[in-house]
Amino acid sequence: MVKARTGRNTAAMKILFRTIVALLLIATAGGIFAAYQLSRTSPCPADQSSALLVAPEGKTMMAVRQHCYGPPSSLVYAPVPRPAPGPGELLVRVHAAGVNPLDWHTMRGSPYLMRLGSGFGAPDESRFGVDFSGVVSEVGSGVTRFKVGDRVFGGATGAFAEFLLVRENQAISLVPEGISHQQAAAVAIAGLTALQALRDKGQLQAGQKVLINGASGGVGSFAVQLARHLGAEVYGVSSTRNVRRVLALGAQRVFDYTRESYLDSDELFDLIVDMVGNHSPLANTAALTPGGRLVIVGGPSGDWLGPVTGPLLAMLSKPFVDQEMVILLAQLNSADLDTMAELMDTGAVTPLLDSRYPLAEYAAALTHSETGRARGKIILDIHP
Repeated sequence: MVKARTGRNTAAMKILFRTIVALLLIATAGGIFAAYQLSRTSPCPADQSSALLVAPEGKTMMAVRQHCYGPPSSLVYAPVPRPAPGPGELLVRVHAAGVNPLDWHTMRGSPYLMRLGSGFGAPDESRFGVDFSGVVSEVGSGVTRFKVGDRVFGGATGAFAEFLLVRENQAISLVPEGISHQQAAAVAIAGLTALQALRDKGQLQAGQKVLINGASGGVGSFAVQLARHLGAEVYGVSSTRNVRRVLALGAQRVFDYTRESYLDSDELFDLIVDMVGNHSPLANTAALTPGGRLVIVGGPSGDWLGPVTGPLLAMLSKPFVDQEMVILLAQLNSADLDTMAELMDTGAVTPLLDSRYPLAEYAAALTHSETGRARGKIILDIHP
């Protein structure tokens, strides 16, 4: 009786073991298949112009379009139909567009995880670019906030084009007097990211010490000015060539990362806003006060994890530290754009520009952005 029971138990254990092995194999195979699907890149159309619809004469515009993932050369610059506004929509004649890391991440579909939302193999959306500034050309029925002739700026898909369709309830605001279209086009993604990192996620208060890691870039240059406006003691991190520029923006001390590390200093910060990810979240806690916060905005590049590395490490480190680690996914909205417009109007914030390119030279602008060496924002001039 005992032998029979033992035999049945042994058989059951074998079945359980084989089942576990089978499940692991299925999971592994599923993971490999999922990884293949995420990393698979469909070839660009042999004649990409065939993917563009041609509108009647006089109803076209020049625009950058994306039909596949790849380098800047994979994008298309060609005439496309000029849209017409429907109910609740505006047609904006774009004067300038801002170039962001988001644009070249979208262009390459990298890190691959973003393809869960943008499309497997090839992008679902062909319109390209987000940050814009321009003049309202037409309005659809029901529009009450804006009128023809208004100077507006904001963020909407398709900004790398001569005209852009924007819904009235999207992220759009009026450009303040004295602010150029080039300056306004620099604001949406970078400015709102900095604002939400400091005010919302960082909960920065007057008198607190804040460190901006990546202080000379698009987001960082806004963050330094905003932190100063909020009454904080501002510290920055940049390369040698940008130290004076960051000091001029309002930082009281700048760590030149080619010569020193803020982790080796005696300074403790109430808030660290990290756009770079060159130190792990756990390492950053050594430079935080006991009740301090780390806000992770960006990180290293890479096809698989890349900018996701920091957030993943933060989640793993959270149980072992007292400080708060927060991940920021900035949201475009008109209320925060209105706030940025007010700050520009009063002179509290001035967009820092790096370089300007004609729209037709979008590839050079994106290549420049990918180097990570821009000192402020890169701008495309469309109707300068």
